[in-house]
Amino acid sequence: MSDNPSELIHGWLNRQLPEPAEQWLGAQLAKLAEEPTERGLQIALGMTPRRLGKDDLALSQGDLAAAEAARPGWDPRGWSVDEAARILILVAAGGRGPAFAKRFTDLCQTADAGEAIALYRGLPLYPDAELLEDQAAEGVRSNMRGTFEAVAHRNPYPRERFDENRWNQMVVKALFIGSTMQPIQGLDERANPTLAKILCDYAHERWAAGRPIAPELWRCVGPFAHGAALEDLKRAAETSDATSRKAAALALAASPAPEAKASLAALGELASAVESGGLSWESLAQES
Repeated sequence: MSDNPSELIHGWLNRQLPEPAEQWLGAQLAKLAEEPTERGLQIALGMTPRRLGKDDLALSQGDLAAAEAARPGWDPRGWSVDEAARILILVAAGGRGPAFAKRFTDLCQTADAGEAIALYRGLPLYPDAELLEDQAAEGVRSNMRGTFEAVAHRNPYPRERFDENRWNQMVVKALFIGSTMQPIQGLDERANPTLAKILCDYAHERWAAGRPIAPELWRCVGPFAHGAALEDLKRAAETSDATSRKAAALALAASPAPEAKASLAALGELASAVESGGLSWESLAQES
């Protein structure tokens, strides 16, 4: 099994594609390797969905393990055939440093929705990743869920590269556009007091407007919950919504405040479920 991400992607595609599509892809890769012109690259990227289709990329557990071994954090679940091929084509065109960063930025700024999703999903695999951060941040500013999630979900790039401000904006944006937080890599690792305060303020705005609150909001509040934030968790624990009560229990369990233990114990079976591991943020996301 190769430890080169491009070789892995190419192998997965060759395994799945019919022979004419496989031959077309091979010809494009060879052409770009020999003569990597911008026009040739744009034509290949544009033609990819028509020549290869948009089926889901078929991946086994072994494939996912190989991806993780080749590039820690790389998780290609949910990729389509055309997205994988577009990433492969861009990497095959070569280049590094500012030249590659400019190419990536130019492509993102002119891409249609499908192409943009592919380009952003490839972020963990591109050279000189530190030069791509500004454009990656543009991706998470998008109001299109597909584009936002291409950067934010199952992607190690934000966890590794975004500063605290950009990270916090991304997490809050997930709530604003109705996305989910669970697939964001590093969500617990990069939780911080500033984000907790922002999320509590957001919860108060929602409460004041009589609007529902996504239960997973409390995940990044729990580790910093004391004082007013702890009172917010108690309020969430008293709601009639079962999922919100479960989220509050999980957040109370993460709170360092001594009084949080008493509040959690008052939740009875939920407290027991948290302690036993039967209730977790992962199980809550699956339930939702």
